[in-house]
Formats: sequence, C-alpha cells, structure tokens
Amino acid sequence: MRLADGYDPILFDLDGVLFRGPEVVPGGPEALAALRRDGHRLAFVTNNSARTPEAVAAMLGELGYEADPAEIVTSALVAAELVAARGYRRAFVIGEEGVRRALTEAGVEVVDGEPERTDCVVVGWDRAVTYAKLRRACLLVQRGAALVATNDDRAYPAPDGLWPGAGALLAVITTTTGAEPEVVGKPYPPLFEAAVRRVGDGRPLVVGDRLETDIAGANALGWDSVLVLSGVTEVERLAASDIRPTYVVADVRALLEPPPERDQK
Repeated sequence: MRLADGYDPILFDLDGVLFRGPEVVPGGPEALAALRRDGHRLAFVTNNSARTPEAVAAMLGELGYEADPAEIVTSALVAAELVAARGYRRAFVIGEEGVRRALTEAGVEVVDGEPERTDCVVVGWDRAVTYAKLRRACLLVQRGAALVATNDDRAYPAPDGLWPGAGALLAVITTTTGAEPEVVGKPYPPLFEAAVRRVGDGRPLVVGDRLETDIAGANALGWDSVLVLSGVTEVERLAASDIRPTYVVADVRALLEPPPERDQK
C-alpha cells in the first residue's frame, strides 16, 4: 500500500511542493504522472491571485508537469464565484490579471478610476498598487461596499526576500475602516471546497509545505494532509507548532511509497 492509495482527489499546493522558485522538486513530474496513470484526480490549489489558470498550467508545463487549466483552482476564481453568488454586479479591484479576468468572466463589472460607490471591493495581490487605489478602496468600503479578499497572506516569498502579500494590502483597508473582510483563500474552506467541486468529490488529501495555510486548512475541514519538507517548513518549526499534519514526508515522491507513521506530537 502506498501513501496516495485510498485518497482522491489529491490537492497540491504549488511553490515549495512542486517547485522551489525556478527549480523543480526532484522527481515531482514523474510522481504526479504516476498518480495520474493510477487514476488519481489531481487539483492544483493556490492562494496566488495574480495568474490566470491558463498561465499557471503553462508555467507547470514548462517545469515538466502535466496540468489542465480546469485543474487549476486559484483564490481569484473562488473570489469571483463568491462575488457573483452574492449578487454583486460591480467591483473595485486591487489585484492583477488573474482576479480581474475571473471577475469579468463571472459576469461582474470591474470598475476603475474613482467611482463614488460600488457593490464590493475585491483585494488580491497587486504589485502595481498605489496609494490612490488604496484610498479609493477605503472610501468605497466606508460607503457600504462589501470587502472580499482572495487571501490574507501577509508576505510573498520572493527570491530576494519577503514582499508585501495580499494580506498586507488588505490590512491597509481593514486598519483604516475597521471592516471585516470575507476571505476565500487558504486556510479558509472556500478554496479547498471549490477544488473538490471542480475535480470531483471523494476522500481528499491536501499536500502542502505551509502549516498555517495548507495544513491548518485541511485540519479545519477534517481532511488528511501531507506536509512536505521541500518548502518553507523545517523540522524545527514543525516541532514547535501546534498545527499538525497527518503525515510528514521529504517531498511528493513519498506519495508513491508506503505511508509513514501518522504524525504525533
């Protein structure tokens, strides 16, 4: 029996799990190809709202992974689904192409400039954000716009250090207005639940490298999880944390090996 046996679908985080910056995790493409041959349904789940599913699939393809855009579930997609489901028709956006396109394709008008009012403000990761946009977002929220966030990650791990994440931009608005946002990304349930809806229900397994997002989110839903040590979490940090995965492994190749003992603290 292998670790992956009995689980379906398998939900993969990206950076730190399938690749580290520009480098592919050793054996990753081969491991996922083997899982596909065995009939496992795969989903790729990311808090990064900047890229479209097509762009994520293309990036994975360049790294040697087979990935269909239909298997890519981004926080931008889920935020757009939530906005449309709430009946919001106009959105002021702090975010990049991924979230703007997702909203448009969901039938939501993206308004720019300095609108007086709008139904909601959607906040994602935005590397071109300005003070003027943050100011306008705060004013719109004060005038009654709902506040929706793709995720609340405080930092984005870049090759040269940590950059402000979507959560840092969101904090400007919540600190200014006191508004409570509705957040869809990990560790909150909507992103995980959307992935399962997209690729098919079953007994999910979450594979990630972050305790506070991937593993905490799986735990909240009562799902099993695999923490890979190929990303940001080191053994020392795991030992000091109260967030516990079901399994701890070196990297994704362990999915094809006999399951280790369940993690215990």
